Amino acid sequence: MNSTEGRHVAIILPTYCEAENIADIIHAIENLKLNSTLLVVDDSSPDETQNIVRKLKEKSKNILLLKRPHKMGLGTAITDGFRFLLSLPKPPKYIITMDADYSHNPQDIPRLLKLAEKGCDLVIGSRYCQEGQVKGWKSTRLLISKVANKITGKIIKLQLNDFTSGFRCYSKGYITKALPQLHSETYEIQIETLRQAKLQNSKIGEIPIVFENRKKGKSKLTRTEITAFSKYILKVSWEQLFEREH
Repeated sequence: MNSTEGRHVAIILPTYCEAENIADIIHAIENLKLNSTLLVVDDSSPDETQNIVRKLKEKSKNILLLKRPHKMGLGTAITDGFRFLLSLPKPPKYIITMDADYSHNPQDIPRLLKLAEKGCDLVIGSRYCQEGQVKGWKSTRLLISKVANKITGKIIKLQLNDFTSGFRCYSKGYITKALPQLHSETYEIQIETLRQAKLQNSKIGEIPIVFENRKKGKSKLTRTEITAFSKYILKVSWEQLFEREH
């Protein structure tokens, strides 16, 4: 049996300059005793991120490193991670995506899995459902996020509270069907995956989480990512208008 065979869950950790966090987050996930595969997708971080992961790999065979040539965006990091995991001899039944900076609490992973195992194809760790919470954001940023989610809900036409959370659990069946249709390069991947779930009539669930702003380092949410998100929403709106007229 190879190092990833028989593991029913995998966690994708997209990274860029996470040397301060990556070892701690991996140890926290390992301490959950989930018999999981951990896939770090690193965009050639100029810091020590890759070297730290390599050293951890020497001790734990369930840790994998997917190296990319340069910073290519969150969307492609996730889809590349999906492709890599589906290519394994025995792909995991569930794939979790989360940030590597402790804004997502590893202790919530079992709760995501529990709902997925009850039949949900996609489970969202939601900041905005009842009992969900955001800590460490300025009021302006929180307002922008909530408004963006409300607008997205109207356009996508799904009864959800948090469309942009990156803390999620996907079923292998959903990913296998959706992956050929996923083309996002950056942050809008969160919306595109939900849109594909709706088109597939997939079952979607939410659990409340407490999202904490990055404990170390700076936020990576750039104007480019916000622009990409806005363009994707406009694209979806245009497509839906065209479909109604034809």
